[in-house]
Amino acid sequence: MKLVRFIVSFLLSTFALSGEDWPKWRGVKGNGTWSGPPIAKELNNHGLKRVWKVPVNPGYSGVTVQGSRVFVMDRPPVEGGRASERALCVDRESGKKIWEFVYDAEYKKLDYDKGPRASLTIEDGKAYGLGAMGHAFCLDVNTGQPVWFRDLRKEEDCPFPIWGFSASPEIFGGSVLYHVGGGKKGNLVALDSLTGKTHWSVGDDAKAGYAQPIVIDIEGVQQLICWGPNKIMGLPMGAGKEFWSIPYEVKYGVSIAKPIYKEDLVLVCGYWNGSRAIQVTDGGRKARVLWSEEEKLRGLMAQPLYRNGVVYLLDRSNGLTAFRLKTGEILWRDDHQLTASGRNPHASIVWSDQAKGNALSLNAEGELVYLNLNPNGYMEFWREQVCGETWAHPAYAGNQVFTRDDRSLSCWKLPSP
Repeated sequence: MKLVRFIVSFLLSTFALSGEDWPKWRGVKGNGTWSGPPIAKELNNHGLKRVWKVPVNPGYSGVTVQGSRVFVMDRPPVEGGRASERALCVDRESGKKIWEFVYDAEYKKLDYDKGPRASLTIEDGKAYGLGAMGHAFCLDVNTGQPVWFRDLRKEEDCPFPIWGFSASPEIFGGSVLYHVGGGKKGNLVALDSLTGKTHWSVGDDAKAGYAQPIVIDIEGVQQLICWGPNKIMGLPMGAGKEFWSIPYEVKYGVSIAKPIYKEDLVLVCGYWNGSRAIQVTDGGRKARVLWSEEEKLRGLMAQPLYRNGVVYLLDRSNGLTAFRLKTGEILWRDDHQLTASGRNPHASIVWSDQAKGNALSLNAEGELVYLNLNPNGYMEFWREQVCGETWAHPAYAGNQVFTRDDRSLSCWKLPSP
């Protein structure tokens, strides 16, 4: 019996640790879905178990996890007149620092200037980053030593966004794609992943938006969906003329939330000017606005989630909102239950079991919330305070969640059924 109990315990432990890693912003697929272990719908009297907590500096950069390592960016205090940004790697088991990479970065005319925005992207033993002032770099994951380093703002003539460069690097084949704008060459700049040299650029909305592009496949042809401050674009992979574009000039250039593509529709959700659902037709060569809603569906920083024809969006004025993708019909609102109302409400939402509609969310108050989202309403299982106030995206890996605020980086164990 002891042997049987040991085997059962071992198998359960192995299964609990089988959740995907989190090597880039919004997860392995980059769309806010995570294939993790089952999560208990009730907490015991002790709540979540914290594994470790280590000090970090301020920043908005989300956490990423690959294998035995955890990555984040922050802004060290100014010392000796030197202003800088830092990429940090710590041990996943203990939180102990493995390496750090610090480089000069003076914040000039940057609103919300406490630290870098973009998450590090981990791929093939390399960590790719983008600083708030436009510094792009590639580091060796094992040592933290730079493979290449560039100042894209200067070298590619990129106009500076009022809130800094924010879109995390994306890997496409042998290229690293940066949404940084380009006064002369293009909106998206692709660098060689090994050398950092410019491969190609595409798009003619010269200024940068704050969101990552997404890649869609239509009839075997890939195209990039890029939401800039002046229009939404369908762009070829590589240099060339855009397939299509929809004018959408947003106040202050706040094209922030990452677009989604479902049911042949591109959905963008803006802060000031509301949401647009764009029908892509003719094999991806044409597009038209299917519907728009400028007052009742206004997002902010959080990417909406999609499931079975319904979109779940954190509306800036009305809280979490469910609506039908095809029509924009609103099904329900949560009356600010998920996160508090305010000038800039925020909650990062991730599917933990998309088939069942279960999700995890870290809200702006630093509460981790386990909930179910469905067309009939919002159902909350539990919530737990895991960090201070934050806008930074957490990482989910194995059976753990990693969170950061302006003072610390923490690892917590998710509860098993």
